[in-house]
Amino acid sequence: MVYPDHYDCPGHLKFLHKKFHPPAPHSAYMQCTWLGHSCVLMKGTKKVIIDPFVTEGSVISTNPDIVAVTHGHHDHLGEVIALKKPVVAISEIARYLKGQGIPAEGMNLGGTITLDGVSFTMTPAVHSAGIDSAAGSLPGGAAAGYVIRMDGVSVYHAGDTALFLDMKLIGELYHPDIAFLPIGGRYTMGTREAMMAANFIGAKTVIPIHYNTWDPIAADPVPFKIALERTTDLTVTILKPGESIEVSPSS
Repeated sequence: MVYPDHYDCPGHLKFLHKKFHPPAPHSAYMQCTWLGHSCVLMKGTKKVIIDPFVTEGSVISTNPDIVAVTHGHHDHLGEVIALKKPVVAISEIARYLKGQGIPAEGMNLGGTITLDGVSFTMTPAVHSAGIDSAAGSLPGGAAAGYVIRMDGVSVYHAGDTALFLDMKLIGELYHPDIAFLPIGGRYTMGTREAMMAANFIGAKTVIPIHYNTWDPIAADPVPFKIALERTTDLTVTILKPGESIEVSPSS
């Protein structure tokens, strides 16, 4: 069996894996910018924007090469149609966007596609997933997260989700360098659950997202940071909307 670079493989086969599948060349870093809510802009060889929604202003000026959508709610679809860029999404959303004239690559949970040298692995998320459209709510398949690999850096964006045990598998299989986790509660997991999620995933850097956009998802990320850093070797970086972090490959 061939094990792609982003998978782990049994110990007795690792020497063969390294011999025939050497690691891809690494860039010095990737820049990740939290634009607000769940919207993250990744800049490397390509520019990838995830869930292009902000409450004030617009993301149009980011001019991404690729858009990734986690699910069909309005606060995640955002300006996906106005951007008019290639989109990666679950099959039902991809078909909807194609009907709107948007180039879209459909996929499904557990699948991986590569677009312009950027690898997208669609991971499960525990959340509702209808498409908010002008015609009303349409079937939107399942909610998802992504492991996105570019320039040797692996980024996990959990999407909107509750805590689930298989997050351990995401950590073991894909070894993300950074994890973007929702902490707002009510519609996603809160800080308590996100602490356990961070432990399951094991990314050295954790960025809280999907909080304080509106009163129902108000959350204080500081206790989350203090508690996680006191009890693990993980680092929580609290970003303000528009702030960036440079991420280096962990190996």
